[in-house]
Amino acid sequence: MHIKSGDIVEVMAGDDKKVKGKVLHIDRDKGKITVEGVGRVYKHVRRSQRNPQGGRLSKEMPIQISNVLLVCPKCNKGVRTGVKLLDSGVKQRVCKKCDASLGEISKSKKKAAAK
Repeated sequence: MHIKSGDIVEVMAGDDKKVKGKVLHIDRDKGKITVEGVGRVYKHVRRSQRNPQGGRLSKEMPIQISNVLLVCPKCNKGVRTGVKLLDSGVKQRVCKKCDASLGEISKSKKKAAAK
């Protein structure tokens, strides 16, 4: 699972298919992800001090992380990702189609850099 908060992803399945959005929150234990503008539902809220008017609030609900693909900025499409180990020992995400870098996963490790 190489998706981070703040990444741009494309939804592959469900009602919001082919919609791109920014990742707001990731729940790794449940395997769910919250994407901006995807999976919106209405929550009916009673009047209270917090909500003086009440009514219907629209909010995003989590979707399965397997239903999204990371968007490559070079391809501008949802793509599968791989991992490449650089000479400096840094792991980074790469696009499987165009081999473009999609950011770091981990910092350099001295053992990997020495080899």
